[in-house]
Amino acid sequence: MKKISLIICIAFLLLSCNQSKEEIGKIAQKEIAVDTLDGYALMKTNCYICHNPNTLSHDSIIAPPFVAVKRRYSMQYSNKEDFVAAVVEWALNPDEEKALMRGAVMEYKVMPKLYLEANELEKIAAYLYENEVDQPKWFETHFEEMHGEGQGMGKGNGRRMNKKNNN
Repeated sequence: MKKISLIICIAFLLLSCNQSKEEIGKIAQKEIAVDTLDGYALMKTNCYICHNPNTLSHDSIIAPPFVAVKRRYSMQYSNKEDFVAAVVEWALNPDEEKALMRGAVMEYKVMPKLYLEANELEKIAAYLYENEVDQPKWFETHFEEMHGEGQGMGKGNGRRMNKKNNN
């Protein structure tokens, strides 16, 4: 909210200095681009340790890739504000009982509590919501296998879990 106020103040000052609307728009875009870069840098530095999209297979990743997180949270939260709030709430206080991705929790366990500030998590969640995220090469095949027939859907009942239970 402070950034929006700051942008409005800057825009007003620039307009009073005979700046064109195009120049004001460029300044606003730079502000947005900085937040986007911050979100990506924070994600890459703090989250890719577990959610690395460059893993060779599903078996070598230790947490769901962000493309899966984004898909699941987008199913539940259709607007940015709710999406960001939900991701931040989860990251600040991961709890099995409150998990939206029940299958991921069953497979990988609950993620550890992160020692990031809420504003850093908001930048990560906003980046996740607003951008296409890197996807592991194996993801589409895995996703189709797990969810192609309506399996999964956040209930932890995918075929992979059933195969594990049958062995």
